[in-house]
Amino acid sequence: QVQLVESGGGSVQAGGSLRLSCAASVYTDSTYWMAWFRQAPGKEREGVASISSNGSKKYADSVKGRFTISKDFAKNTLYLQMNSLKPEDTAMYYCAVDRWGASGGIFIGPLYNYWGQGTQVSVSS
Repeated sequence: QVQLVESGGGSVQAGGSLRLSCAASVYTDSTYWMAWFRQAPGKEREGVASISSNGSKKYADSVKGRFTISKDFAKNTLYLQMNSLKPEDTAMYYCAVDRWGASGGIFIGPLYNYWGQGTQVSVSS
């Protein structure tokens, strides 16, 4: 059974930084993808960044150059370093796992098998 727990959210001013963490109870040694999604009030859920079991990465155009996704295999933890935050980054951020690699890292929610409960990020102007 896989369990994902996000942390690191909070309230910051525009231009500030936050580092989100996602602790996973189980990792595999075969192909898989992990990703960060976000959802703001009144908007649809959107993909932010993804990383594969071999380190391949994908980013949404809106966060390229500002956000960095990474993982620590030894700690079974996924990270999202967010710099130069903007008010439009305000959202609930979710960690997700595509256990079987079917997604290829693309940002389609139903292709991911496991989801965390989310952590709130609020950016003020």
